[in-house]
Amino acid sequence: MKYRLILDFGNTLKKIAVFGDETMLDYRATESDAIQIIEEFRQTYKSLQHAILCNVVKVDIHLIAYLKSNFSFVHFTHETAIPIQNQYLTPQTLGKDRLAAAIGAWHTFPCENILIIDAGSSITYDLVSKTGEYLGGAISLGIRLKAKALHQFTDMLPLATIPENAPMLGNDTMTCLNSGIVNGIIAEVNGMIENYQSLYSDLKIILTGGDVYYFEKSLKYNIFVAENLVLKGLNYILQFNEQ
Repeated sequence: MKYRLILDFGNTLKKIAVFGDETMLDYRATESDAIQIIEEFRQTYKSLQHAILCNVVKVDIHLIAYLKSNFSFVHFTHETAIPIQNQYLTPQTLGKDRLAAAIGAWHTFPCENILIIDAGSSITYDLVSKTGEYLGGAISLGIRLKAKALHQFTDMLPLATIPENAPMLGNDTMTCLNSGIVNGIIAEVNGMIENYQSLYSDLKIILTGGDVYYFEKSLKYNIFVAENLVLKGLNYILQFNEQ
């Protein structure tokens, strides 16, 4: 079996996975140096020869040099070959994690209109047409960024605790913050889905990201929850480039 090393460096965590064909076999997430984890994977998966990196943060040049020296390496940029058409007007500014998630969704549900909602540091909305065109979407503040903004840019508001189930009616400052953040985002997501469905009535709605559990059960629409969609999309991009 051919093994692939998939690296997704986000604003919070560095996600590192090993895929065999289309199956994720191993996974780690870290805030620190990634090379030690990669070396452990190389010891376990002896034929680990191909790698791809997607990053939305700056990456140490030593890591890039290491990857180029030890792997057939693809650094995912706007110039990388992809299996769908990118209609974004400024492809060099498009978050590559957004594009990777869109490709992962397209590979999972080919020939369908797809809305991908990725709930992490930010909440992103991305639309892929049934003809395989990435059309764009929207970017909004995620749950924790909203909590930090309310705390940091006011004098009196505390940092919200963000429970999984926030009351609709807050009866003190903390529960009011929690209600406004969590229930506000639920209302936003429901409204955004409604607006996108006015463009494409047959949308397949995919929810992914680390914060989906805050609102996946509260949405009014039928959704498909997909874990590790960015990693799956990157694996497919790497396969596409190998061909």
